[in-house]
Amino acid sequence: MSTVLVDTDVFSFLFKGHSLGRLYEADLDGKTVALSFMTVAELDRWAIQSNWGATRKSWLDLYVELFAILAYDRALCSKWAEVMAAAQRRGRRIECADAWIAATALLYGLPLATHNRSDYLGVPGLKIILHG
Repeated sequence: MSTVLVDTDVFSFLFKGHSLGRLYEADLDGKTVALSFMTVAELDRWAIQSNWGATRKSWLDLYVELFAILAYDRALCSKWAEVMAAAQRRGRRIECADAWIAATALLYGLPLATHNRSDYLGVPGLKIILHG
């Protein structure tokens, strides 16, 4: 079974039942669907900044558990540094969080399902699944 890494935006669409999430369902069906540790951190920040109550936060936690979570390690730290340097060489700015997500996809050889292609334009070799 193959694996797909899901960017924070696509996770959000799926979690909210947004119509944009349905665009990615065929790409995820029958696959192991994974999240970068960075996406989980972004989701936690989202809940805190939005002042979610315990019930809604609990729903988020349960939904996150449906995904494989890829943690950081020394190899991922090195890949993140490569991603940041490659983007800079190409004259493209990449946000720190996006670089962690891209590095995760590259390290594990996974395609990244994202609705924000422009966030990753400076990352060579990154396979993107994009709809829209």
